[in-house]
Amino acid sequence: MSDCGHGRSIVLSLVRLEFGRRLPASGLPAVVKLLLASMVLFNIGFYLVVPYLAVHMSENLGFGAAMVGLVLGLRTFSQQGMFFIGGSIGDRLGRRPVILWGIAVRIIGFAILAVADNTAAVVLGVLSIGFAAALFAPAVESANADFGRELERDGVIRRTELFGWEQMASRLGTVIGPALGAVLLVFPFAVSAAAAAALFAGLWVCFYFLFPARDATSRPVPLGVVWATVITNRTFMKFAALCSIQFVAIAQLYLMLPEQLDRTVGSQSALGWFYVGAAVLVIVGQRPMVRVADRLGRRVAIIGGMALMSASFVIPAVPVGTSYLALAGWVAVLYLGQMLMVPTMRDTLAVIADEQHLGAHFGMLSTIGGILALAGTVGIGYLFDHAATAVPWLAAAAVTAVVTLLTWWWSRSIDFWWPLPR
Repeated sequence: MSDCGHGRSIVLSLVRLEFGRRLPASGLPAVVKLLLASMVLFNIGFYLVVPYLAVHMSENLGFGAAMVGLVLGLRTFSQQGMFFIGGSIGDRLGRRPVILWGIAVRIIGFAILAVADNTAAVVLGVLSIGFAAALFAPAVESANADFGRELERDGVIRRTELFGWEQMASRLGTVIGPALGAVLLVFPFAVSAAAAAALFAGLWVCFYFLFPARDATSRPVPLGVVWATVITNRTFMKFAALCSIQFVAIAQLYLMLPEQLDRTVGSQSALGWFYVGAAVLVIVGQRPMVRVADRLGRRVAIIGGMALMSASFVIPAVPVGTSYLALAGWVAVLYLGQMLMVPTMRDTLAVIADEQHLGAHFGMLSTIGGILALAGTVGIGYLFDHAATAVPWLAAAAVTAVVTLLTWWWSRSIDFWWPLPR
């Protein structure tokens, strides 16, 4: 077994401990268990295929680097850029049909990729995969938010804690998916794509039978009403734009980490270990960080999380210790900031949205975050190509720090929705 294989085994052992001993399964309704399980399986199916898609396009289909980049960029835009549209459709038609349609579209997308042998077919496949997530992901997230509110009201579990489990479930999928994909590399790419399609077919059946036909937390409304509610909510739009800095910061992990390893060590061989370490940190540390956030209160937790993410980018820019140690410190502090911020941020966004049309509201957050993350990655990439090694890190730290200060300044005047620390 490879080093990363051993690392993933460690992650799975930790997951069994965390999910088996700490999740209040007896108090959660079946639909919430389904939602949490789906977040694991969505990411397994996705990461089973997409990380290896670039290799398939370049080595098996003969695509040039520019075409590979274009296809991957289209996938990102069709997913992240369309979350607001997908979330709005879910609020308009109801969550169950949109989740089922989204899963069905992703099955079709993977099936197309399994047989695609030309540019048009590959583009159609990746667009289908991306837009499918824009349909089902906001609906699943908003349903979890509504059920979390009900469970908190009934004294079963805090909604922020449920959001923490959501983060852990998603992280688990990002570890298992690539591991299974690596196992399937001995087979043609079509096998991986077919396996992902089969997994999503199983998910479709589960949602068809287990997700309520009449979701009491979701009341279909006209699309224009949904859009107007989100866009005219100035407090939400400002707060979502500020909170999108966490998308920008986390997106840099996939650019800055391999780039820095190449520059300082001369090899990316340890890259997998950093991703495994990040997964372990989230799985083990998310629940304690939720408890810390509950004690600090929403405002301090969110701004403190931003501040940690900003500080993390300074670590690799300071020549102290080894490159591996500096990068490990960066990844750890970056994720600690995200863990402190995100569950509380999502709970607060739902409060600002008045608990209405959460699919569209969460979708808008993801859409803004996706656009800004793309811009941030392009900017940091330019600095890596044209500036000294420390400059991209200090630039990322400075931008995140500015947004942190803006959030602190802006939030002082709207503390009617900042509850006191618990």
